[in-house]
Amino acid sequence: MGLSTGIRALDDVLGGLQPGRFYLVAAAPGAGSSLIATAAARTSALDQHQPVLYAASGLTRADIAARIVAAHLPVDYRRLRAGRLTPTEQDDTAALHHHLAQAPLYIDDGTDLTTDAIAESVPDLPGLALVVVDRLQTAEDPRLPLSGPAQITDAAQALAHLARTHELPVLAAVDTDDPQLIAALSLDITVTLARDADQIHATVTERDLGPQATLTLHADLAHARITDPTHPHASAVTPAPAPQTPSAVTPQTPLQAPTSPSPDPTPPQPAPTAHTAAPRKPSPRRTTAPPPPQGGYANRDYSYFTGMITRAVDEALHDHDGDITTATEALVKKAVPNAMALFEATRVGGNYEHTVYPETLEFLRKKTKDGADEIWEGRHNWTNTHLTDALQNGTHPPITVNALDTNASFLSAFKTHLPIGALIHDPHGGFDPKRSGIYRLPTRPTWHHPDLPDPIGNRREDGPVLLDDATIRLLIRCARLGLCEAPHITECWTSGTSEGLLEKFRRVLTEARTNALETDDTVTVEYIKAMYSKFTSTIGESSVNRDIRRPDWMHIIRSQAFANLWYKSHRAHSNGLTVVRVRGTDELHVAGDWRTVFTEGRLTTQMKQKDQYPLPRKSAR
Repeated sequence: MGLSTGIRALDDVLGGLQPGRFYLVAAAPGAGSSLIATAAARTSALDQHQPVLYAASGLTRADIAARIVAAHLPVDYRRLRAGRLTPTEQDDTAALHHHLAQAPLYIDDGTDLTTDAIAESVPDLPGLALVVVDRLQTAEDPRLPLSGPAQITDAAQALAHLARTHELPVLAAVDTDDPQLIAALSLDITVTLARDADQIHATVTERDLGPQATLTLHADLAHARITDPTHPHASAVTPAPAPQTPSAVTPQTPLQAPTSPSPDPTPPQPAPTAHTAAPRKPSPRRTTAPPPPQGGYANRDYSYFTGMITRAVDEALHDHDGDITTATEALVKKAVPNAMALFEATRVGGNYEHTVYPETLEFLRKKTKDGADEIWEGRHNWTNTHLTDALQNGTHPPITVNALDTNASFLSAFKTHLPIGALIHDPHGGFDPKRSGIYRLPTRPTWHHPDLPDPIGNRREDGPVLLDDATIRLLIRCARLGLCEAPHITECWTSGTSEGLLEKFRRVLTEARTNALETDDTVTVEYIKAMYSKFTSTIGESSVNRDIRRPDWMHIIRSQAFANLWYKSHRAHSNGLTVVRVRGTDELHVAGDWRTVFTEGRLTTQMKQKDQYPLPRKSAR
């Protein structure tokens, strides 16, 4: 008996999903081919604890996770996506999300997803038991490589070859039941679905033997799943006039599956708070932003994405009768799901590698609910004590200090090298610029420059340290500048990297922020600030954000913000300014004419002055 599909009647006909065989589930849009695909993945990963690679083409991790939760508990799919669950359902959902994060289910939802990329991922997943591809799309879409009739034919043959060469069951969903197209593919086994109200008629066909059986299954779309017939004593299988199908052992826990985008009327956005309706009439208290400026990013038009932000602001102002304060508060409360929706939207058509939702490594887990994990970040809380001591004892003349502020520091930090997939352990250490992750050093690097902040911050502890990629790259840069020794990496956990993983997301938010600043639109400015800051703070182990769990990304983004501030301090120092203090991600205190080094303003590439004060400070009399 092969792996279970999660549907007993289908297992009885197929004999489970057998190694070395390719299974195509074909159905017209809305007939539920994705439901079968996700049921098989969910059953193997959650119930049978077998590693599954889930290649999602046109879907997102958020879509898949929501469908798994709805089907597995079960809970109403539409209420789940709309955030209208009961307290008990919320607790059950949170528990399942935790279980899902631990399960060996590797979701690859990248926009560059091809059969070659899928094949390349297989050797990286030890013990892989099943590959699911959801889905092949007949309508050609330039943003999705697995779309278009010609591409489907090539993909089906490549997936069949993958199944044979790796001795794995491979199951793919396709959004058509066109008999000519299906016959032309000439595949091992095809399951063709036809939906009739709440019934699904599934015909199982083998290439060499023809139709084997027709099954009648139940379409439980409220819970985003297909199940066995609702009347257990009725026969679900009608044998076709062909050789008898093998008998099958009933799986212990038949699993039912998440849904494909169409049968359910729920909008297909990655998060329920992403607004796609036509914009409401804005309040007179808000100035409508002009069209996006041309030439900002190679003349690319991001108006569709910035429109998602504009519509959300318009709706909030409309709902709160134009009151800026209450509208802003409402938007801030929705910042996490709306940021995730925008992030997922910008992923479509991206030019970076595909991603995998990995299992969290032990050193990336918080030791207590409000505690921290084991990763050091280069957090700054530095004062030039060499200077302040000289000022206090009178050996240095008084100075005027300018307290400068970096604009949108976390937003700028989205341009960083993030690991694409699961972190793989390398006990030999070393640094590969094409990879990113977490690195172990035997001891804290030493720093001997009193006029510049330590690149890894003020934390002082003996013994080995775990640093993230952004901090390591900063140390390597410092070594090239002759400021310190190159980091000695004895062990690392890394994956292939892309600096563009969040780049489109960053550009969209930056463009919308720039437009809002130009029109004095304080509501949008605060809303965008909440989006990028909460995105950063909740992508780790936060219960607020269930759509993603990447504590490695969180550390790298935050450390990139600290690194960016260090680069500014070094730039100031190199151009003759005196660096007095460095705080957090955005606070730089310098003495000297700072406007000769930095451009003043509120854009992400500029600096603004928050304060000016003398040192030494005059003692109160």
